[in-house]
Amino acid sequence: MIDDVCLYRPPDYDGAPPVDADAVAAWLRERIDADVRIREPFLDAHRTDDIAERLAGARVRSPRERDTVDPMLGTVRYEERALDDPARAGGVLYDGVAVQRALNAALPAEERPLDRLHVAVLDRAVGTWGNHDGRWHKRVSVLGQPALVSVPGLYEAPAKPESYYQEQQRHALLSGDAPPREVLENRVDGEFLVADDPRTTEALKGYVLSAVHLAATGEAFCDDERCRLSNPHRQPGVVRAQLREPEFCEAHAERYGR
Repeated sequence: MIDDVCLYRPPDYDGAPPVDADAVAAWLRERIDADVRIREPFLDAHRTDDIAERLAGARVRSPRERDTVDPMLGTVRYEERALDDPARAGGVLYDGVAVQRALNAALPAEERPLDRLHVAVLDRAVGTWGNHDGRWHKRVSVLGQPALVSVPGLYEAPAKPESYYQEQQRHALLSGDAPPREVLENRVDGEFLVADDPRTTEALKGYVLSAVHLAATGEAFCDDERCRLSNPHRQPGVVRAQLREPEFCEAHAERYGR
């Protein structure tokens, strides 16, 4: 039973992900029988003396190396600066399980009742190691306590249509930089989310609810790809699950439907 959900905003800075945590919380309150509270970013609310070192040690070394980096002084200093100025924290992939452990250790004792779930919305990319193919995979979420929901992961983890990557490469060869979102949307067939997408908040709602659902019921993601509780591996599936009707499969509509 979950009686209390603490939803942590992502950091706020120029260029920060377009996430309306208040809208996510309001949507949750209509669907779950629990108190939903909004808090400041997790790394501000529960910053500990060793958190920079633990984040430095969670940085992925390379896509096909299982071991993460050693937390050397330079990377620790980088993480300290990123904590003070979150806009500096881009371009790094972190071991999501290691980050989750670090954030769990940062929670004070009074924040650990069994009926309270912490959900940290992060502006950092997180991944998990795939034993089946020997490489890191970016993730939208890492469920548990606290649950991690990665905004960059929403854009980067589910695969886009192949034509997207072809157009991206073609544009880069011709112009030397990444194409604007509008260019890709107009030239590439298929539906997908891109950085700063105005649909970001709506798409994240189901991932936050999935964290609550697991904590409350012990059930993982839904197998029905039309359901908000599913975990699609491709962008068109994300759009269908999070942005199209119906919101839930029949079984989960009984629990979460309005």
